[in-house]
Amino acid sequence: MTAQETAGASALSRRALLLNGAAVAAFAVLRPAMALAQADAPTPSEADDIRPFRVDIPAAALVDLRRRLASTRWPDPETVDDRSQGVQLAKLQSLVRYWETGYDWRTAEAKLNALPQFLTHIDGLDIHFIHVRSRHAGALPLIMTHGWPGSVFELLKVIGPLTDPTAHGGTAQDAFHLVLPSIPGFGFSEKPKGTGWNPDRIARAWDVLMKRLGYTNYVSQGGDWGAIISDAMGRQAPQGLIGIHVNRIERSTTIPPDVAKALRNGDPAPANLTAEERAAFDQAREFLNKGFGYAAIMGTRPQTVGYSLADSPVGLAAWFYDKLADWVFTRGEPEHSFSRDEILDNITLYWLTNTGTSSARIYWENNAGNAKLGSVSIPAAVTIFPGEVYRPPKSWAARAYHNLIYYNQVDKGGHFAAWEEPDLFSAEVRAAFRPLR
Repeated sequence: MTAQETAGASALSRRALLLNGAAVAAFAVLRPAMALAQADAPTPSEADDIRPFRVDIPAAALVDLRRRLASTRWPDPETVDDRSQGVQLAKLQSLVRYWETGYDWRTAEAKLNALPQFLTHIDGLDIHFIHVRSRHAGALPLIMTHGWPGSVFELLKVIGPLTDPTAHGGTAQDAFHLVLPSIPGFGFSEKPKGTGWNPDRIARAWDVLMKRLGYTNYVSQGGDWGAIISDAMGRQAPQGLIGIHVNRIERSTTIPPDVAKALRNGDPAPANLTAEERAAFDQAREFLNKGFGYAAIMGTRPQTVGYSLADSPVGLAAWFYDKLADWVFTRGEPEHSFSRDEILDNITLYWLTNTGTSSARIYWENNAGNAKLGSVSIPAAVTIFPGEVYRPPKSWAARAYHNLIYYNQVDKGGHFAAWEEPDLFSAEVRAAFRPLR
């Protein structure tokens, strides 16, 4: 090695040490701030305490994020002119440039801190939740659960319409007391340190949470994993849960056996299907053939994919952006459904809490549990949004929900219904639970 090469290598080594040192310093500062969110496990006498919570991410963590964004090593562009190979380079580079130079996490932080946030210890974990009580007498308590790759951010737009309906085109009789928890391993809820936190266990924790808040009768709502958790609550039917509403339906509990066999074997659709049933069959086949890869990876190797989700903000953003693009009503164009700030609020929350990997594990937990999914017998309501990846007809939905009190197909909105169409979503939730008041 020449003297010039040696000097150059030394400079690179010094730069690497400086960068690594900056990262270590940033996350050393971040850990105490996260302790604000993840306080030391309470003693048994404090186990039922509900503690106020406020987000306050250290500036060093935001500096570290911008540094990582600026030093991204980009792949070559896709070799096709569509999304068939995944997130297109130009689109992601545009979003990341804005993330580095224009996006302000403090604005997102202020949105959360404007709401009543809390932590409480349930089954060994601190659970983060937003709790907004309605000013209207007789409001119905509602626990609403986000999904992946979402968070409580995807539900913020419906807080006003659901808790104060008279200010948003509804009546006082439609009001809800609203509880929005973060799933364990997501956002500011504590990360499980062992196995077993599957939807059934989360469902039991949610019942504990609602009763700890003093609600003896309540309802549950969810989309994506929130729907799976609501379904689990419906199967468990704890005392006080009077009904559920979902805007995403599990295929395995609704598809008739002959249809499931055809999907599994790659056979043609059964000849006796109606046009509506054939459409649902085609949707399921399309998703299983072309859209299920992400779930297969996280359901079998969450730790492997988790290294890139934890180390690279651009890797995390690409993984999430791909599913936003797949599942919004404006297929392939999430920016037509959300602002760039809204997209980045959600991604940045995962980055700053380092929950890309821990959130992926819910797919593994669900697979590992080998749960036999039964039907739901308590009152259940379903809204089908046209951008959802699987849209079963009412006859198929009734296979899973034996007391189906409400079923409606609406004309706009996708998988992230509360985020994409908050007014329509809120109207559906009001209508769905009206018979239970």
